[in-house]
Amino acid sequence: MVTIARWIENDAGRSGGSVRPPEPVSGFVAEGRCHPLTGGRSSNDLLELGLDATLRLAAETIGAVPSAPLDEVTLLAPLLPATIRDFVAFEEHVEGVRKSIDGVAGVVEEWYEAPTFYFTNPHTVRPTGVEIGIPAGCRELDFETEVAAVVGHVPGSDGTNLEAADAHRHIFGYTVLNDWSARDLQRREMRVSLGPCKGKDFANTLGPWIVTADEFENQHDAEGFLPIAMTAEVNGELIGTDLLSNMGWPFAELVAYASQDSVVRPGDVLGSGTCGSGCLAELWGRQGEQSPPPLQAGDSVRLTVEGIGSIENTVGARREATTRVPARSRPRNRRREAAAEGAAEGAR
Repeated sequence: MVTIARWIENDAGRSGGSVRPPEPVSGFVAEGRCHPLTGGRSSNDLLELGLDATLRLAAETIGAVPSAPLDEVTLLAPLLPATIRDFVAFEEHVEGVRKSIDGVAGVVEEWYEAPTFYFTNPHTVRPTGVEIGIPAGCRELDFETEVAAVVGHVPGSDGTNLEAADAHRHIFGYTVLNDWSARDLQRREMRVSLGPCKGKDFANTLGPWIVTADEFENQHDAEGFLPIAMTAEVNGELIGTDLLSNMGWPFAELVAYASQDSVVRPGDVLGSGTCGSGCLAELWGRQGEQSPPPLQAGDSVRLTVEGIGSIENTVGARREATTRVPARSRPRNRRREAAAEGAAEGAR
C-alpha cells in the first residue's frame, strides 16, 4: 500500500545545542518507515504529477533512500490544500442535524436534487496529534467524521465540466477529515441563510496520510460507492459507526458536480460530509437533549476509517474573547445629505 505523508523528524532542528524550526518533509510511508522525497519535492508536487507518475516514483523511492521509523517522526497534514469543499452527502446526518440546528424534522427536498457543499478554510488545517482550541464564544464544540477525496492531475484534462467517469480519474487518493464545528455559532449565523462561517473555519484535521486511489479500486460496488467502515470515539467511548457507501452520491459524482461551470485542480480537497452518527449534534437532534455533552477541554476525539487510518486530537482551552461586531442602524438614504454635498462641492 502506498501512502503519502508530510512529517518532521522528532530530533530535527537540533545542531550543537541550538534549535531551529524543523523543515517539513514529504514522502511515502511503507511498512512502518518514512521514505522522503528527494530534490525538495512536496506532497503537493506529487498531486501535480498525477497518480500514475506518483506510483512509479514510489516504486523508485521506497527502499532506495534513507528512511526513518514512523514512530520517530511527527506527522503533519498530508498536503497543503488549494481549496476545501465540504459536502453534506449523508441523508441520516442531514436528518439529525437539521433537527438539532433548525429544530425541524426531516430532510429538505432540495437535498435530494443535487449535492450541496460549502468552502471552508484551507489555512486552518491541522494534523493528527495536535490540540484543537475552542474558539471564542463557543459553548457547543463538536466534531464531524468524514472521508476526503484529494484531487490530482490527469493528463489532457482541464478539470472543468467533468462527467463522473472522468471525475473518478481525478481522485488521486483519500484521507480522513474532521470538520470541527462550533454548533452554537453555526446555529446563529445560518439563520441569516448564509454560511456556515465562524462556526466552521477555525480548524479542520486532515490525516494521517493520503492513501492512493488505486488501493480502493477493487472495493467500489456496482454504483461506485465504497463500503468502508467509519467510526468515531470520544475519550475511548464509541459514539457512532457508519459505512462510506451510505453517501447519497459516490465521490466521482461529487467531483464532477464541483467541476460544473467551475474547475477542480490538483490539491483540491472534497469532504464527504459527516457520516450517520458521526457527530454529537446529530445525536442531540435525535434524542432531544445534549447527550453526549459538547466537547470540553481535555476531551480526546479519534476518527477511524477502514483502509485509511485514524486521526486523533485533544480539545484545548477556550479562547476568551468577544468577537461579535454588531451592525449599525443606517438611515438608508438614497442621496447624500445637502451639507455633505456642499462640503464635497467646496473641496473641488
